[in-house]
Amino acid sequence: MEYQGDEILQESGIPTGKFVVVKNADDAEKMAASLDTNDFMVKAQVLTGGRGKGKFKNSRISGVRIATSPAEVAKTCKKMLGDYLITKQTSEDGIVCNAVLVAERHFPRKEFYFAITMHRAFDGPVVIASTQGGMDIEEVAIVDPEAVLYEPVDIMTGLKVEQALEITKKLKIVEKPESLAEILVNLYKIFEKDAILVELNPLALDIHNNYLCLDCKMEFDESADYKQPEIFAKKDISQLDARELAAIKENINYVALTGNIGCMVNGAGLAMATMDIIKLHGGEPANFLDVGGGATVKTVETCFEIITSNKNVDCIFVNIFGGIMRCDVIAQGIVTAAHKLKLKQLPIVCRLRGTNVAEAKAIIAASEMRILSIDDLDEGAKIAVKVSKIRHLAKEAQLDVNFELIGI
Repeated sequence: MEYQGDEILQESGIPTGKFVVVKNADDAEKMAASLDTNDFMVKAQVLTGGRGKGKFKNSRISGVRIATSPAEVAKTCKKMLGDYLITKQTSEDGIVCNAVLVAERHFPRKEFYFAITMHRAFDGPVVIASTQGGMDIEEVAIVDPEAVLYEPVDIMTGLKVEQALEITKKLKIVEKPESLAEILVNLYKIFEKDAILVELNPLALDIHNNYLCLDCKMEFDESADYKQPEIFAKKDISQLDARELAAIKENINYVALTGNIGCMVNGAGLAMATMDIIKLHGGEPANFLDVGGGATVKTVETCFEIITSNKNVDCIFVNIFGGIMRCDVIAQGIVTAAHKLKLKQLPIVCRLRGTNVAEAKAIIAASEMRILSIDDLDEGAKIAVKVSKIRHLAKEAQLDVNFELIGI
């Protein structure tokens, strides 16, 4: 779960500029005027990176704009709200903008980058810092790797003031190092609330030598929602793909992709391997879906409903290794879903191995549905790719396909 995170920063004692969040364009001018300035930054509150370089689908303006009057703020908000922002991190359809951040514009003397994340190389949390803030930190790390500092933090003791001061010394920051150290300690306190990433970019130093966060990104562990209800209460579900939202409600791990082969797999590792082998044979997965180890017939039905709600899907590839999960339960769920959703014309390639696989094959054989049972993963992937390509071409040409001619 990602946030731009201004409210959380203020609640945690990290200084930010004055801002308002506009959700209704009719209120934008009045709300902007309450900031008592004529220098504004207007930022689309869309959960994606690269907003400044992105473009809205209809208005073609970028996701971050400058305005010099409340009236101009209102015009910009009207163009952003309800439109879809397309960035390098979104699909070609973009993500809808339902809120706009209007903030007082600042003219900093210096800009810094600070982030805390888990890092495998350090076996725990690490502070990533640079004096080159306001820039793409990945590019900075490539062009000038020595400009990026990595400071590991002992997860048992957390980030202490002494270590935070040491970070400021390594960066050769002489302006109010105690204030900066306090900000870093407070940032780590946010990170301890089951965050995966907290990022200030930039943290600015203004003309009065005061630190101010001008932009922030936070990402929290989805599985920690029961431990952090106050954090997760701020989640904007309107930013989620409708299929992903349906999956969350059913505790299914699902991520929508842009291909045409729907995937249902148990286990995240096997799901990734399945997507890889589809790509290897020239296909494109339509989704990542991990049904988990405790799926029921109803769970499988829900998975198929989510997969087939994507009209681009031309074939479904099921890859289940039955350990705790019983293959016959999966098979019954597949058959029930296929009948319920009337998937007579949608090919389903099914590779089941493990517990009760013989019973599963019998259920599939008796179903009279277009379900092809395959034992070998590589062969199953090849067939799924072949079938998806045939069906895609047939749909474009508005032709029917007799899959019996190719053995399905």
